[in-house]
Amino acid sequence: MSQTHAHGRSSGKPKLALYWAASCGGCEIAVLAIDEKILTVAEHFDVVFWPCAVDGKVRDIEKMADGEIRLCLFNGGIRTSEQEYMARLLRRKSQVLVAFGSCAQEGCIPGLANLSNREEIFRTVYRDTLSTDNPQGIYPQPETAVPEGKLHLPIFYDTLKTLGQTVEVDYYLPGCPPEAENIWEALVAVLEGRLPERGSVIGKNTTVCDECPRIREEKKIKRFKRIWEVIPDQEHCLLEQGIICCGIATRAGCGAKCPQVNSPCIGCHGPNEGVEDFGGRLLSALASMIDSNDPNEIERIIREGIPDPVGTLYRFNLASSLLRRSRRAATDGNGQKGAAASKLGAVS
Repeated sequence: MSQTHAHGRSSGKPKLALYWAASCGGCEIAVLAIDEKILTVAEHFDVVFWPCAVDGKVRDIEKMADGEIRLCLFNGGIRTSEQEYMARLLRRKSQVLVAFGSCAQEGCIPGLANLSNREEIFRTVYRDTLSTDNPQGIYPQPETAVPEGKLHLPIFYDTLKTLGQTVEVDYYLPGCPPEAENIWEALVAVLEGRLPERGSVIGKNTTVCDECPRIREEKKIKRFKRIWEVIPDQEHCLLEQGIICCGIATRAGCGAKCPQVNSPCIGCHGPNEGVEDFGGRLLSALASMIDSNDPNEIERIIREGIPDPVGTLYRFNLASSLLRRSRRAATDGNGQKGAAASKLGAVS
């Protein structure tokens, strides 16, 4: 794949950019899961920016005309000032910006850090872990003077934000990571000009339960079981067996792959159409399964069966939820505490 713009040539093909912000990098690998079709992508697009795979410079993107990039697949949340700059730059240079994968769409696992503030995160990472040798308590600094001049690091924000909370997003492609067939469908849709209405999620509008072949019988349960407590029946609904399966609240599009191998859905495809808060929707669904009308008993069943409610209900979507972050005092991007920052949903 050549970077024709960077070398001063133009093939006339639409330009494609990919970027990796706060995420694990699985979305980058997922692009290659389209197998030999990656060669077809190279035939129809000029890949002008993909730091993970090809040589490219930010300055080359900065020199482009606004809207010169036809499609940008942006994966990862916004954790630092550099990532925010790249999000704004690629938004300006791209005709179509796709929040690619759960981290960009919902915040995903990195978004769970919103349970802590910047100071707590740094204290854990750079001082308190058993493998850390840092007796002077030195933390990374945005600016450090050295004999040769000044060294700069991106500012680490107190709150991780989704791509859509930072810039306007045209489309969302869910998944942790997105499925190869959905990636391919999105690329073809761009080339053929048949994308849905802007702001849409590219994919199905049903739930994982609708794709799941397991038998459902509307059973009620007396308690939730942890996955290590039981070997599930392979034919019947996992939720009806007391195992927390998020398929009832999760958007379809994965083919219900986890339930088909006797593992519960964990919700990586995000909320279904029209759901404002995934955790609230899932909790409501779980509560409806409990065989009791006693509020105290219902509370006990939930408390004992869901010992980590945030990690269960908001594993992939805390940053995009109505909660956004912990109510504990937040700090601004420079680590300074502010009264307003302690409010629920405050962002840096």
